[in-house]
Amino acid sequence: MHDLLIVGAGPYGLSVAAHAAAAGLRVRVFGRPMASWRDHMPRGMLLKSEPWASDLSDPAGRYGLAAYCAHEGLRAEHGVPLPVEHFAAYGLWFAAHAAPPVDERLVRSVRPLDAGFAVTTTDGETFPGRTVALAVGVMPFVEIPSAVRDLGPAHVSHSSHHTDLSPLRDRDVTVLGAGQAALETAALLAEQGTRVRVLARAPRVRWNSLPPAWQRPWWQSARAPHSGLGCGWRNWFYAERPGLFRRLPEQARAGVCATALGPAGAWWVRDRVESGGVEVLTGRRLTAARVVGGRVRLSVHGPDGPGGGTVLETDHVVAATGFRALASRLDVIDPAVRDNLRVLTDGSPHVDGGFTTSHPGLYLAGLPTASSFGPAMRFVQGAGFTAARLVAGVRRRLRHG
Repeated sequence: MHDLLIVGAGPYGLSVAAHAAAAGLRVRVFGRPMASWRDHMPRGMLLKSEPWASDLSDPAGRYGLAAYCAHEGLRAEHGVPLPVEHFAAYGLWFAAHAAPPVDERLVRSVRPLDAGFAVTTTDGETFPGRTVALAVGVMPFVEIPSAVRDLGPAHVSHSSHHTDLSPLRDRDVTVLGAGQAALETAALLAEQGTRVRVLARAPRVRWNSLPPAWQRPWWQSARAPHSGLGCGWRNWFYAERPGLFRRLPEQARAGVCATALGPAGAWWVRDRVESGGVEVLTGRRLTAARVVGGRVRLSVHGPDGPGGGTVLETDHVVAATGFRALASRLDVIDPAVRDNLRVLTDGSPHVDGGFTTSHPGLYLAGLPTASSFGPAMRFVQGAGFTAARLVAGVRRRLRHG
């Protein structure tokens, strides 16, 4: 029997695996390594996080992104965005050097046993383990607005459903959202010749500014320190002190996670949107959608209140509307366990200081823990803290039976 079975082989799963193996645990990892970056992002996208804030975590710190880029002769510089395919390749390199071998089969179910858990792969093989860590990434939590959810895949998709945007080249596309995924997807569509518009509820598009130089006067650093989530003491707290963040009242944590680091575009995509033929419609609220004559008819209110309703027609809607980490969407867990997990007020699963759910021996990593440990858990930035804490919790449980 394994000590720890890890479901998911993205940055969090691989980091947990590296720490667990270094601690001498018998561990097995399931999943396609770096699947979100390899299978759910269009070619041409760039990593929004700074390279120095995008390390997967091994206990010795030998296999960071900078080490990989130096090995491959790539640039990993502050203020220079990295192509996502390079980051995906880095994750595979990390898996080969720092983690135990990955079983690339997907997992069908996780169910409880008297002395642990049984993890069953999609081809029917079952593995027993004393503990399980779910590092399932973001794909189980895709959020598509209810107004367009039932249009069908021919007419609506999520931004994470595309590795190749070329099938949309000769169509009219409406992108919902005002965050990085929406704006960069729109830019890539426009650059391939697609007629594209961005439709957003926000009154205006927010753009991140060019980050300040890494080396700068001490008084500038003291006023707004660098962090993996951006400059400023608030972002530094989210990035560097997730353990303290968890001590905040639940209502305060939920408020932060709902509003902090809200939708915004990277500085390097702004000109591509504003000068690239992308129509941007802000202050609009989508109220209804239906398919008429093979096209999607969108009913929109704004920007001048309910009386300012309009109708837009488009061929396809791309919902770049993010992810919502509801415990009810953890479909891989046996319903008898999932439906009885303790949840927070926002519907996300509760985890303790060691990333354990209310079901003993079942651990979570990544996005589902953001309402407990803060916004860093939405980014690779949080992988190191998570891996160290989670593996320590597993070891305590194994010691105490």
